[in-house]
Amino acid sequence: VYTIEKTSYGAKITFSGFIRAEEMSNWVEESEHFLRLMPSKYGVLVDMRGLNPLPADSQKEMEKGQQLYKAKGMERSAVILDSTITTLQFIRIAKESGIYQWERYIDATKVSNWEEVGIKWLKDGIDPDKS
Repeated sequence: VYTIEKTSYGAKITFSGFIRAEEMSNWVEESEHFLRLMPSKYGVLVDMRGLNPLPADSQKEMEKGQQLYKAKGMERSAVILDSTITTLQFIRIAKESGIYQWERYIDATKVSNWEEVGIKWLKDGIDPDKS
């Protein structure tokens, strides 16, 4: 399951449950339409609490989506996770898609104000890895 919504800092995307490649492909397609409405520079908060690890074909679609967002003006992203396996998976995907240096990972099991921390990274460049 996924949702995409416009926010004051750019976009909030939520992923949860088990996402097959077809659904991930639908997210990429919907994102193409959504991103036409976005400013030239924006941030993305990705809430992945409750997302199961992705199968290989879904990972390929996620990589396409990450590249699309970066190509369409994403300056930074903050990814909120609650699973070590999913965190490691998304760090690898971000490195493969080329967005790793603009992405920060926030463990919601350790950071109670994860949304606030994520938005500070997106809007003000306050790096959660250095605070």
